[in-house]
Amino acid sequence: MSDFIQTFDHGDGIRVIALARPPANALNPGMVSALRQALTQASHDGVQGVVLTGQPGVFSAGLDVPELLGLDETGMRAFWTDFFGLLEQVAASPMPIVAGLTGHSPAGGTVIALFADYRVQAQGPFQLGLNEVQVGLVVPPVIHEALVRLIGEYPAERHLVAGQMVNAQDALAVGLVDELVDPDEVTARAIEWLKQHLSMPRTAMLTTRAICRRSLIENFQAPGAMDLDRFVEGWFSEETQRTMQALAKRLSKA
Repeated sequence: MSDFIQTFDHGDGIRVIALARPPANALNPGMVSALRQALTQASHDGVQGVVLTGQPGVFSAGLDVPELLGLDETGMRAFWTDFFGLLEQVAASPMPIVAGLTGHSPAGGTVIALFADYRVQAQGPFQLGLNEVQVGLVVPPVIHEALVRLIGEYPAERHLVAGQMVNAQDALAVGLVDELVDPDEVTARAIEWLKQHLSMPRTAMLTTRAICRRSLIENFQAPGAMDLDRFVEGWFSEETQRTMQALAKRLSKA
């Protein structure tokens, strides 16, 4: 397995896939590729349920902005194609996936969690949300629709247009996460949730799950779902590059 990922198997066919790229599990091409490979391997191994989690205090702090700024247009297009592929893989997974959000989970971290079956968030001073507008990016339709599915159309509008970040308690209140637990109980609670569902009659549970998630999956096939051309164009716009360069500078000093 990649240096970016750790896996642990539990009873009842459950596998924990933990992001392990200190200090913040930032998403770069290698991390995204490793996640996709880990999910594919879990399916091939006959895993029945997956907990996708991070490290104490952080699930993923989102994009590795300094590294991504070094990519040319071809590299960025390849990265976003792979990232959207990861989201579709989570959405269409044949096995339930619980996002065990062990701490901060802004931007890309929140995005991945949107497509999981369930979200267990660590209680504490942690931030979540989709702040793309604040860094000059437009949220693609497929991500917008996933957010609407969770929290409703108007709350999603207010959240996205403001590029809003929220704390864990507010995330629970609006439905962005499903429950809060003590930080050291996130993975255990995620495993418990999976065990409860996997103990049900298997065919009935999985068939009902597929029916309920159909629109989430079909959104990826809609014309312009990823809006990749506009997203890449927006990334290389003067305004966004200026904002991203300033962000990278701040991160280098953190």
